[in-house]
Amino acid sequence: MRRLVLASASPRRRELLSQAGFFFEVHPAHVNEDLRPEEDPIAYVVRLAREKARTVYGLLEDPEAIVLGADTTVTLDGHILAKPDDSSDAGRMLRMLSGRTHRVITGVAIATSAGTEVAAEVTGVQFLTLTDEEIAAYIATGEPMDKAGAYGIQGYAAKWIPRIEGCYFNVVGLPLALVSTMLETHLRLSKS
Repeated sequence: MRRLVLASASPRRRELLSQAGFFFEVHPAHVNEDLRPEEDPIAYVVRLAREKARTVYGLLEDPEAIVLGADTTVTLDGHILAKPDDSSDAGRMLRMLSGRTHRVITGVAIATSAGTEVAAEVTGVQFLTLTDEEIAAYIATGEPMDKAGAYGIQGYAAKWIPRIEGCYFNVVGLPLALVSTMLETHLRLSKS
């Protein structure tokens, strides 16, 4: 059986991949995540997913390995909202998202000896209008600090999200149907 490796330290991605029934190892990738000039959000997350998967694949010295890389971002009005730098930045992002619909985009890459396959998933997320008090209380929980867009749909912020359009798991950090389809193709090929 081929070795499946997740090139991410994200506990949410680990949980989702396990939930989908995959057995895997974790080897976080360390790549420069700076946005390039004129790079649109989809190109940005797909590039990072590819770089993470290829970097880890290159370190493994196992030509049979299958490496999954992923990167998620939040966009609003063409602006990428990555993980907040501090509580002030988290507040800025949450005020931007308040009462609006934004997009969550995840780039996915599968690296193997045959090359790298990439894809992206986009989900629309509607937010209720938040008060300054709600934003401050949420930031005080610490939950926004390690998440793109400064919120987690699977946590406290769920009560402010009345509607999504697209894959829920994409908003958590890994579009399971897309990833499962991509991985199962590679795993099936390895058995034939």
